[in-house]
Amino acid sequence: MSETEPKKRGFFSKLFGLDEKPKPQEPAAPVVETAPVPEPSVEAVVTPEPESPAEIAPELPAEPEPQPEPEVLLAPEVLLGEDAPLPIVAAEPVQPKRSWWRRLADGLSRTSSALTTGIADLFTKRKLDAATLEDLEDILIQADLGLATAARVAKAVGEGRYDKQIEPDEVKAILAREVEAILTPVARPLVIDATKKPFVILMVGVNGSGKTTTIGKLAAKFRAEGKSVMLAAGDTFRAAAIEQLKVWGTRTGTEVVAGNQGADAAGLAFEALQKAKAAGTDVLLIDTAGRLQNKTGLMAELAKVVRVIQKLDAQAPHAALLVLDATVGQNAVSQVEAFRETAGVTGLVMTKLDGTARGGILVALAAQFGLPVHFIGVGESVDDLEPFQARDFARAVAGLGEMA
Repeated sequence: MSETEPKKRGFFSKLFGLDEKPKPQEPAAPVVETAPVPEPSVEAVVTPEPESPAEIAPELPAEPEPQPEPEVLLAPEVLLGEDAPLPIVAAEPVQPKRSWWRRLADGLSRTSSALTTGIADLFTKRKLDAATLEDLEDILIQADLGLATAARVAKAVGEGRYDKQIEPDEVKAILAREVEAILTPVARPLVIDATKKPFVILMVGVNGSGKTTTIGKLAAKFRAEGKSVMLAAGDTFRAAAIEQLKVWGTRTGTEVVAGNQGADAAGLAFEALQKAKAAGTDVLLIDTAGRLQNKTGLMAELAKVVRVIQKLDAQAPHAALLVLDATVGQNAVSQVEAFRETAGVTGLVMTKLDGTARGGILVALAAQFGLPVHFIGVGESVDDLEPFQARDFARAVAGLGEMA
């Protein structure tokens, strides 16, 4: 730079409008070379070459101090346009799938906890006598195992053990053994007769027992086995039940025969059976409205459904499944009696065993009626409805571990 050229103004001179006197140059100290920092580009202003340092080009407006950039800066049109970036969603950790035994044991935990706690309190440091056995019967009855089962277990515990001390674990083992003996004859799978097309299954039960959901789960299982399935929305009292069955039809890829709310249930069942016959469908599942077993008019309507479908197939329904809510306890006994008389119930499905301390009612029903127990449910997912296994149920109720 020549001595006649004006010295560039410093940053603070530009900022505050102050003139700076040129300082005498000092010998430059050795410096370490660094990458040049690019200065903001400013459009050049052409001015006549000043004749003296006093003649300086007009000042440019002071530039604002640079601000840190935000982390994300997107124009509104980009955010709203088709090219907007998709939100990044953190993947939830995949939970390991629980085994059926684990789900069953967890579902019956309140029942088993009540039993095992009572047994432990009763038999810890106490010799066996008649009073002890009476107390044991009370514990079993309170768990809804029924009078017959309670007497049977108490007798088995007392054999050869009077005036002797018995450990709670031994009592639990006897309980599991006796319960398994009661349940084994009724633990029978639902067999679909391939010679009967369609195989008609009528689903019955009281309000809120879980019929419609159970139908959807059964449809999913039959479809997984390669069977063709049709659903009949025979619960014409509730629009929600019709829509719920349609959702299950979509999930499982099954046709749903449905009418309007308030339509004749027997007529709809008849129409569904006609369509299933014409299509060669393997299984027809007929939903029905929930009804209390003591409502004569509603039970008569259910009997009408059975009579009407028998006009097309004298053997239909080939299975009539009563869906029972485990939380109702002893009320399930009167339900079995009424529906067996009206709809010819051939088997049971027990739902909602999870979260209740009344799972023992299934043992009482088996001892009293001997009806097959085809499925039990311990949750809302499809995998939470499984074929009934006597040994697994007995050990879970008694609070024992899974058999090796």
